[in-house]
Amino acid sequence: MRLQILGGGNNQLGAIRRAAEQGHEVVLVDYYKNPPGRKYAAFNEVVSTFDVEKNIEIAKKYRVDGVMTMGTDQPVYTVARVAEALQLPAFLDVPTARAVTNKEVMKAIMNDNQIPTVPYRFLTTAAGVAELENIPFPVVIKPLDSQGQRGVFKLNSPAEVINSLPETLSFSRADKVLLESYYPSDEITVSAWVDQGVPEILTITDRESFSFERNIGICYAHEYPSRHHNRSPEIQTLVDKITRAFQIKAGPLYIQLLVGDQGIVVNEVAGRIGGAHEDIFIPYLTGFDILDRVINFSLGIEATPPLPRAARLSEHLSVQLFFAKPGKIASLTSLERLSKLPGVIAAGYNVAVGETLETIANATARAGYLVIAETSARALHQVINQAYKVLKISDEQGQHLVIQPKTYLD
Repeated sequence: MRLQILGGGNNQLGAIRRAAEQGHEVVLVDYYKNPPGRKYAAFNEVVSTFDVEKNIEIAKKYRVDGVMTMGTDQPVYTVARVAEALQLPAFLDVPTARAVTNKEVMKAIMNDNQIPTVPYRFLTTAAGVAELENIPFPVVIKPLDSQGQRGVFKLNSPAEVINSLPETLSFSRADKVLLESYYPSDEITVSAWVDQGVPEILTITDRESFSFERNIGICYAHEYPSRHHNRSPEIQTLVDKITRAFQIKAGPLYIQLLVGDQGIVVNEVAGRIGGAHEDIFIPYLTGFDILDRVINFSLGIEATPPLPRAARLSEHLSVQLFFAKPGKIASLTSLERLSKLPGVIAAGYNVAVGETLETIANATARAGYLVIAETSARALHQVINQAYKVLKISDEQGQHLVIQPKTYLD
């Protein structure tokens, strides 16, 4: 069968490989000429995943049997539009896909359904300092329709907001930005599977991010089990409410929550597999192959895999999303060596020798990943620390560029 996959980056690589291994012909659509997934695809189109009309044309050109994406937000809407135009299987209808990819629509649904979220408003470039004088600071501004923490800034004054508006809008197709009250909190992510409108939580992880002053939310690790796993009943109630409010009938559900002194509030909702290699760690922890289910559903293949079930709390797992300091890469530790480390179940690079690394501004600066699992928190922490001793990205002067944001204690 022929499957159109939107996005050929490292977050979609698993889907492209899996579909090809299953004997499907992948029609890959990506704005870049040579993304990592291109060599595994049968057909390649250099087109933006945001371009709805061109993606519909591509689907008709190749007479695809299905369309999907994973690990990225905005193409979810394009997938729904292509599926509607060609009457292909889709988890989300067009209104729901828009709701989970546009923060203005998303916030309206939360308000209408009493789903807790931080105080917010929308701003255009016409906003002046006087309009912001009575707002408590700090605040966070975000594009309405972007991803990867692009244009997301924590700001401390009206002047900073006004000065930052053009940069945030440069990552958006909208003419306004979202301004939210900054909420000191832990961030957790919920991955769930929805079947006939009923969500089953698969994993709850702690989303660890850098403590940069301005560029916030750039994630460097997902940790399982979450330190807040004891609040699972409360989280389940919230997930049930979100599923009903957004009218999600089937498929993957990915929710970011903030846990602070004022309780649990919803940061964002997405109708996709997450972008932290959930296609690897969810099957490992639960036995439920979420990627296979997405591929099969997208192609209209009736399948009876095991029903989803929650992950085992006895397992301890970390996804290390590692970054590096600026410099030109001269050498990398081999993936073979990294993969042989105790506890490492998957490893990969987003960079290559000869590339020049820039200062970290958003999640696109991610250099690679390690998925590590052990039977205890202590053993897991020991393996993570050891992995960072082995992992080397070196520049032409022999300087080690890898950043270890956190040293794990026994």
